[in-house]
Amino acid sequence: MKYRVTLGGKTYEVEVEKGEAILVDVADAVSPAPVAAPAPVAAAPAAPAAAPAPVAGAGETVASPMPGTILSVKVAAGQAVKKGDVLVVLEAMKMENEIMASRDASVGQVLVAQGASVDTGTPLLTLV
Repeated sequence: MKYRVTLGGKTYEVEVEKGEAILVDVADAVSPAPVAAPAPVAAAPAAPAAAPAPVAGAGETVASPMPGTILSVKVAAGQAVKKGDVLVVLEAMKMENEIMASRDASVGQVLVAQGASVDTGTPLLTLV
């Protein structure tokens, strides 16, 4: 099920499957009209509304360097990673691109899933 949530002038499209929230798209809010759409979110579990919080909160957001499709997510929330470890494999222009950890850290939250389409700058996960 997909939800749209507008926070701080940005509209987040979140997909929830089997209790897991996945950030699908982030866009600048253009008008107040999309704000009315999230009404079902209030009645839904807190997970969809909570998905964008780590993006703006503490920790380092690892963003997509280019548009593409997520081929695989190599880490899980809470997992310790070292600088250079592969976090996500992104397919762009028929090439596999490994998105690596820029420092030793722990994965705060994974914001994408295998098969998701992302644009440049789309948050993939957070490192804390």
